[in-house]
Amino acid sequence: MLFKRTNLQYKLNKEKSKHNQVNDNIIEEVRGILNSIDDQHSRIEDNLANGNNHIPGNSFNFDLLETDRIYHIDQIKNVCIDYRLRFLDTKFFKGKIPVEAVSQIRKLESNHGIELKGFKIIAPSKLFKLEDKDDPLLFAPIGNNYFYLIHKWGNDLHPFRKVMMWPFKNVANLTFLIVLISYIATLLIPTGLFSKTNSVAEFGILFFFMFKSIVAVTIFYGFALGKNFSPAIWNSKYYNA
Repeated sequence: MLFKRTNLQYKLNKEKSKHNQVNDNIIEEVRGILNSIDDQHSRIEDNLANGNNHIPGNSFNFDLLETDRIYHIDQIKNVCIDYRLRFLDTKFFKGKIPVEAVSQIRKLESNHGIELKGFKIIAPSKLFKLEDKDDPLLFAPIGNNYFYLIHKWGNDLHPFRKVMMWPFKNVANLTFLIVLISYIATLLIPTGLFSKTNSVAEFGILFFFMFKSIVAVTIFYGFALGKNFSPAIWNSKYYNA
């Protein structure tokens, strides 16, 4: 016979060896990519946890930045005061920064050709490891007191948080609340409880007594727990600032 018969097993093995070689190359390439990504993630996580958070800014390519993600320090300060939040270095953050945030950082670094540093977070005080004296936002400094929002995660703040934190903005707000509570508490005292007549003088004395009691409790609570007004703590790393 002029033509040799085809050995199907031989052909299959030959085809298999070709694909195995290609697959080995692909596997090695993918392994290299994954190792590179792991190294980048480790570096980013180290910068978030222990990096230098006092740099003036990162060298962003401004043509690639989204303008609706750029915020000035005064805007951040006002929001932190209104909602009694803190704006601190990520090294004080005790919550878990999600993988999506790290991926966003890696994407930004790749697009801008830089290594991002100086990360900061907006979050309630309870989410920070504060030194003794509900909705995080991760930022990186741009420079000139501007910050770029990288990622937001978690739940939104309570719809009434701003109202609930209003008394903590300043002394005037707190005093107004104490007067209001004192007035309402005085109205709730039954008529004739201390005397048979219901006079303006009696109401004034009861109101004054109630006001002093609530002020005393407020001062005790404030000093005992080291509380302060929001403008004094929004960027403080101390628990009792």
